[in-house]
Amino acid sequence: MVSERRTRSDGERTRRQILDTAVRLATIEGLDGLSIGHLASATGVSKSGLYAHFGSKEELQLATVDTARRLFVDVVVAPALAEEGEKRLRALCDSFLDYVENRTLPGGCFFAAAAAELGGRSGPVRARVAHYQQQWIDLLTAAADDAVEQGELPAETDTALLVFELNALVVAANTGFILHDDPRGSARARRRARPRRRTAPSPAERPRARAIRARAGRRPSRW
Repeated sequence: MVSERRTRSDGERTRRQILDTAVRLATIEGLDGLSIGHLASATGVSKSGLYAHFGSKEELQLATVDTARRLFVDVVVAPALAEEGEKRLRALCDSFLDYVENRTLPGGCFFAAAAAELGGRSGPVRARVAHYQQQWIDLLTAAADDAVEQGELPAETDTALLVFELNALVVAANTGFILHDDPRGSARARRRARPRRRTAPSPAERPRARAIRARAGRRPSRW
């Protein structure tokens, strides 16, 4: 019994090691660049050991995407969830930029790299990446909608456009930092990722704010 538990624990630890390495490699080599041979060299795990954990390359890729998502949640999303509304919106952008500037992964944001690689393709791996990216957009949108409803942003704020612009800013900063080793893009993104706040909510505008949120038809993502 003890031996079985130890074996299971060792197997789970090895799987985590493989996937952590795969996430890092994928930001440089791409998800298509992941191979059993490459991972065997990088992790010191035998090819037969790797095959025991992943039955196919697609299974490995999907598990890698899921692991990258968990890392993103831990590093980017979780620190911002203590805030609400406009403060959460800013905190999410700041956490994303920290994730890049701290070189959490050698190739920058995993999902920015994966989107560029897989955008013109189809299949389960692309669908998984797109699903997780949409969760990010939904999370930003929920925070922006809350900020409007709470009167922190004007009722006429186009939250879909605001979220598009904020996401574009942080992704552009990621590109500048990774491709050009230029931190100025992150600094500019932090300055611009400050939506215009109201000093006090307008009671007359609250019904309109609620209507804007209802039309958006979005729910906060389950992170």
